[in-house]
Amino acid sequence: MDKADSTTNLLKTPGQAPKGIVDPQAAARRIRLATYPPAGALAPFVEYFWVVEWDRRGCAPETQRVLPYPNAHLVFDPGRTAIHGVVRGAFDRPLLGAGKVLGVRFAPGGLRPFITQPLSTFTDTTIAADGLLGMPAAQAEALVLQQAGDAAMVAQAQALLLARLPQVDETALLAARLTAAVAAHHGPANVAQLCAKMAIGERRLQRLFSDYVGVPPKWVIQRYRLQEAIWRLAQPDAPDLASLAQELGFFDQAHFSRSFTELVGSTPLDYRRSQLPPPA
Repeated sequence: MDKADSTTNLLKTPGQAPKGIVDPQAAARRIRLATYPPAGALAPFVEYFWVVEWDRRGCAPETQRVLPYPNAHLVFDPGRTAIHGVVRGAFDRPLLGAGKVLGVRFAPGGLRPFITQPLSTFTDTTIAADGLLGMPAAQAEALVLQQAGDAAMVAQAQALLLARLPQVDETALLAARLTAAVAAHHGPANVAQLCAKMAIGERRLQRLFSDYVGVPPKWVIQRYRLQEAIWRLAQPDAPDLASLAQELGFFDQAHFSRSFTELVGSTPLDYRRSQLPPPA
């Protein structure tokens, strides 16, 4: 096993399930997830590379649900390699047979310097990756997915991106800083607070997010709050729902419950119960 493949499986390490994974306990039984940092030159553009692998042969089909962050992804997926815009709803991936996928998670704003169109033009959908990769997507897909082991796959994907590396874009870096401010503990609870914290006008903020992030800042704020709620409710020491709703800036517990149920598919209370360890 190479060094990259020995990286801790995040889903199987207690307390380290990535935020956004719905039902992390069940996910740990379904898939292997590993993440890898980018090469230095890619750091202004890429948050990390991720590999998901599963083997469900002989098992009933299941679906893994993820609540995506405001990140675009380049996904090397057999027969459907593409650039994925931000997904505003839940993302459901059916798990059938066996498979392995490599993805590139761009920083908020980090994809924009590589392409010629605003990210809002392909929110909730995909676009061809040929232009980004400098070759037909099917050819790039074969180069990446035929590699043996995570380390070689990541190295090949990095090489493709480094060959097309754009100039650092200061507006893209600003988009990343704005999103990081939202994601911070006790971050802004609304757009006005974000504007005040980061000293930026609302009209400029809205235009910047449309072009570089793909979704409005209000959506980003709400999504990070729900991501935090899902993660907190999966922990053994989860707070009571009223306290959590107040801490995350929801108007009241009913507002929190409606928003949570719409995306996750269960109420916060039912979700918390589903994450409790089985009785001894």
